[in-house]
Amino acid sequence: MNQRTIKRPVEVVGIGLHKGEPIRMRLEPFEVDGGIVFYRDDLATTIPLSPQSVIDTQMATVIGKNSASISTIEHFLSSLYAYGIDNLRIIINGNEMPVMDGSAISFCLLLDEAGIALQDAPKKIIEIKKEIRVEEGDKFVSLKPSTKASFDFTIDFNHPVIGKQSFDFDFSTQTFVDEIARARTFGFLKDIHTLQSNNLALGASLNNAIGLDEHRVLNPEGLRFDNEFVRHKILDAMGDMMVMGHTILGSYSSFAGSHKLNHLLTKELLKNPQNYKIVAVDKVKSRVLAKSFA
Repeated sequence: MNQRTIKRPVEVVGIGLHKGEPIRMRLEPFEVDGGIVFYRDDLATTIPLSPQSVIDTQMATVIGKNSASISTIEHFLSSLYAYGIDNLRIIINGNEMPVMDGSAISFCLLLDEAGIALQDAPKKIIEIKKEIRVEEGDKFVSLKPSTKASFDFTIDFNHPVIGKQSFDFDFSTQTFVDEIARARTFGFLKDIHTLQSNNLALGASLNNAIGLDEHRVLNPEGLRFDNEFVRHKILDAMGDMMVMGHTILGSYSSFAGSHKLNHLLTKELLKNPQNYKIVAVDKVKSRVLAKSFA
C-alpha cells in the first residue's frame, strides 16, 4: 500500500467559526514523505503538523509557529485520516479553518473533487505497542494495541436531548463517510453570549452547528443521527489523532474526552519509543487496516 496525496489542487471559501470572517483554503499535492503542512499565505509562515505544533486546545485544536496560528483544524484532519492522506499542503489566508457545516462531510467532498493520487513510496502508520492512558478526574482517553483502527467514545451531558451516549466505530473510509462525517459540532445557547463577548464563536449559527437551549435542539431540521453528539466526538478524536501525521493502528477509547486530553495523549505516546512503532502498512499483520482504505 502506497502513500497518498491529491491529484489536483482544489479551493474552497467558508466562514471561520470563531472570528466569523471568510477564509480561503487551497489544497495542493505534496511530495513523498512531505507530511501534512499548513501555510499561512497572509503571513508567509509554514506550520508543519505535529503534536509539537499544538499551542492551544481550549475550544478547538490550534497549531502555531511564531506569531502565526490556525485554529479548528480537527474536522478537516478527520477527513484526511479517513481518506488516508499522507502528504498535503494546505494554504490558508486566516487564523482558522473554514467551519463549513460544522461537520467533516464538506471536506470529504473536497477530497473527492481533488481525487486521490498514489505515490511511489510505502504508506506508513503508527502501530500502538503498549497501552497509553490519560485521565482528568473521571474523564479519560486511551490507546491500546489492536489489529484494527477503532474508536469507542462515551459522553454524559446533563441535558434532556443528549444524556449518556456511546458509540463504537470500526474505521474504514466508507463507514466514516456514512456514519461519522456528517455529525456536526454542537453548542449551548446559554454559553454563546459569554463566548462572543470574548470574541469567540462569532461565526457560529444553526447553519454550522447544532444549537441547544435548556430543553431542545434549535435547528429546524433536527438531528442527522439520534446520537449525533457522540458521533461528532469521534470525528474530533480522529482529527486530534491525525495531528500525529499518520493513521493510527490501535484502539482509541474515551469517556468525556476533549481536545486537551487528546493532545496530552499524543504527547504521552511520544514520550517512550516503546509505546509505538512507525511502520509500513504492508509490514503489519492487519489485513483489516489495508482494506479500510479501499
